[in-house]
Amino acid sequence: MPKIASSFRRPEAAPAGPELDEVFRRLYREQAVTMVRLANLLVRDRAAAEDVVQDAFLRVYQALPRLTDHGRLLPYLRTAVVNGSRSALRGRRRAAAAVLPGDQPESSAEAAAMLSEDRREVFAAVARLPQRSREVLALRYYLDLPDQEIAVTLGISRGTVSSTASRAVAALARDLKEKL
Repeated sequence: MPKIASSFRRPEAAPAGPELDEVFRRLYREQAVTMVRLANLLVRDRAAAEDVVQDAFLRVYQALPRLTDHGRLLPYLRTAVVNGSRSALRGRRRAAAAVLPGDQPESSAEAAAMLSEDRREVFAAVARLPQRSREVLALRYYLDLPDQEIAVTLGISRGTVSSTASRAVAALARDLKEKL
């Protein structure tokens, strides 16, 4: 489990009682690993995923005194993780644009050996999907969220979630049929 919770200290400007701290601790214990896995699926980099999740938990912690409906903390956290993942990917694209093509780092032999060819093909096919499609698939098939919760997390309609997922699965099937 990432070492995130111990680094949170409530800002002096936003005092809270022990009950809010306990709400946060429980949210962290129950969701930290799942959120890191979700972010890792979206950004495909464990260290970046942990950073995204730490920032998301920090935003939740800072907003906690203002949030009256603690039942909405998990959707708020999911949205923060997805938005943070988007930001990390934007930063990665900007950095990649500044690197010369010959300077691209190669995958380590150890990492390449650990992944089977089929698994790499699936991840590559998913990576070729549009960003929103990847997000919908990760939320639906990794977190098993219903379409309505995915819609709330991504700020889109339930119908858009359904059609995006359907198109993404069809695109994956076509792409993988050609490769595998």
